[in-house]
Amino acid sequence: MIDNDKHVSSVRRELGNRPVEDGEAIVGTISQLYPTDVADLWDAVTNPERIVRWFAPVAGEFKEGGSYQITGNASGTISNCDKPRGYDLTWEFGGQTSWVEVRLIPEGDGTRFQLEHIAQVPGEFWEQFGPGATGVGWDLALLGLARHLADPAAVPDPDVIATWHETAEGQAFLRASADGWGAAAAGHGVEPELAKAQAERTYKFYTGQE
Repeated sequence: MIDNDKHVSSVRRELGNRPVEDGEAIVGTISQLYPTDVADLWDAVTNPERIVRWFAPVAGEFKEGGSYQITGNASGTISNCDKPRGYDLTWEFGGQTSWVEVRLIPEGDGTRFQLEHIAQVPGEFWEQFGPGATGVGWDLALLGLARHLADPAAVPDPDVIATWHETAEGQAFLRASADGWGAAAAGHGVEPELAKAQAERTYKFYTGQE
């Protein structure tokens, strides 16, 4: 079993900036240390038969230059693949394109999964929700990955997933995640009261209250 509180509190969240072709982008970095080796973690995050057990169904050509489509979510192109160290891809969703860079880093007896989401965030969207709008989604993915690695044969129940945000367990996790991204925003220079308000709106969004 995964201790949700321990998991969410040990996730690292950071914000930064990076120049891109059309200006400057916000970089949201999230990482978690998993008790497995690089080869196993690489397989878990690149094998479609395993990805569906912790994230979502995905189809495509899983190679450099190939395309992918996540059911009900993003699509894009795999721009770089450096097995088993990591990969880069475009993240195309809702008419917007951003970029995702994944790195697998040996650390002690385990492997750290690190993901950078690089986006030119629209002003109004950023003002309303801050980094938690996408960050909480990645937190949920990292929790799913932890549960999968703890029990690789388990098949998630869609009905349980669909209502998890209504449970005390789910709401506690989403509260901690949203507040964690609020703290990351404040650490990046966002005025603390604004960062707190953004985190609150993000929490309400993910729990169906807004």
